[in-house]
Amino acid sequence: MQTLDQIAKVIRSKNAGPFCLTLDVLFDKPADYQRVLAARVITPEKMAELYKQPVANVQVFNHESALAMKVSLVRWTPAGSLTDTDIYGAQQHVLLYKLPVP
Repeated sequence: MQTLDQIAKVIRSKNAGPFCLTLDVLFDKPADYQRVLAARVITPEKMAELYKQPVANVQVFNHESALAMKVSLVRWTPAGSLTDTDIYGAQQHVLLYKLPVP
């Protein structure tokens, strides 16, 4: 079994404003994109569990023509606040790396 970081070309995260975070998973082969999509590796329920969020705070967008998947999450603390540990949201994608892909 492979992990997502072995299949995806790019896995990254960034701010989508001060209250949202976006995770991008990009593929270079249609077969890899379809494999991850069919295996339901990235769903609102799974991302909510992984990022300890209510499902209502998670959206997943699949872009077949771009071979991309995007996850939008409500940030648990606003960017730049005293309790924020990642002002740019640039370190949050690491949790996706080792997701198993059957």
